[in-house]
Amino acid sequence: MRSALLVAGFVLAALNLRPAIAGVSPLLDEIMNDVGLTAAGGGAITTVMVVCLGVFGPIAPLLARRIGLDRTLLAGLLVIAAGVALRGLGGAPVLYLGSALAATAIAVMNVAMPGIVKQHFPTRVNLMTGVYVSSVVAGAASVSALVIPLEHATGYGWRGVSALLAVPALLAALLWLPQALGKQAGPQSGPRPFGTVLRSRTTWYVTALMGLQSLTFYVMLAWLPTIYLEAGLPADQAGYLLSLTNLVQVGASLAVPVLAGRRASQVPYVVGAGVLTVFGYLGVLLAPTALPWLSMIVLGIGQGASFSLALLIIAMRPADPAAVTALSAVAQSVGYGVAAVGPLVFGFLRQASGGWSLPLTVGLGVVFVQIVAGWFAGRPATLGKPNL
Repeated sequence: MRSALLVAGFVLAALNLRPAIAGVSPLLDEIMNDVGLTAAGGGAITTVMVVCLGVFGPIAPLLARRIGLDRTLLAGLLVIAAGVALRGLGGAPVLYLGSALAATAIAVMNVAMPGIVKQHFPTRVNLMTGVYVSSVVAGAASVSALVIPLEHATGYGWRGVSALLAVPALLAALLWLPQALGKQAGPQSGPRPFGTVLRSRTTWYVTALMGLQSLTFYVMLAWLPTIYLEAGLPADQAGYLLSLTNLVQVGASLAVPVLAGRRASQVPYVVGAGVLTVFGYLGVLLAPTALPWLSMIVLGIGQGASFSLALLIIAMRPADPAAVTALSAVAQSVGYGVAAVGPLVFGFLRQASGGWSLPLTVGLGVVFVQIVAGWFAGRPATLGKPNL
């Protein structure tokens, strides 16, 4: 029973790691009109959240040492609920504040989750990384598909629908409570591994992979429905296309870590995922209304595989939960700091050029650099050995 509760709480917690961010995109036009934001200001909502993912990730190892990984995760879930409830209560400042609060909690949970995988499932790291990442992506896919129908069904508007996202976070906190009340073990009792992590070249390869794949993902998460709207598709179809690419990511992120984790080198998988992401971007750039579902399937496989591989490498390279949490903090904090510029820059490029060709071409360039970083990050290595 305890094992089932552990897995259920773990999965539901992972499901809450993207809705607060993904729920903005389908409602972005409505939010911008209601609050009075420009295109750049609308993109800044996602940018603020991704900045928080980068800036506040290092809090996680500190909290883990002090209160344990399990209680850190519980605190994150409660703060997510508070943040999404807050952001619909006022104008632009409150919108940004609530978004930042929710994203701060997500940042802490992002960093803690690979350590929790290593701590609770040490013999099933590749499988549970797949479960974790696919749950994260499923949360994004679900909210992308449901926010518009939910808004129509309830009549609450974007503010009420945003507040409803607090409910699954509170349910996850309730399920995770037995773990948080139990005896805490793991990174908080071990040595501080940051020195070893920061001196390793592997850390910076992984960080580059994490940051660049996150940048290309959050750009699409923030702007894809708007791109399709401006190409002439209706709002609900644009939202469904975003949901489709996120849904495809569920399958890719579940299967790829299981396969890649059996091999010493993840290079073929990382490169293959990057190439598929390139084809997805090309479909959106060159033919947004011609078979858009095919572009979304290809993009979803590429981005889902890239994200899961980055987290798998983070969980595999170090030997213990403390080092995993430290590597996760560095890779995700710096990586999300890199990713944060994506949605904002895309918004500015859209304003400056009057279309999406220039932003999407820049995005393609980023994906090519991601492939190079992935080549180095995916090579066999044990973090902490000399000359790595």
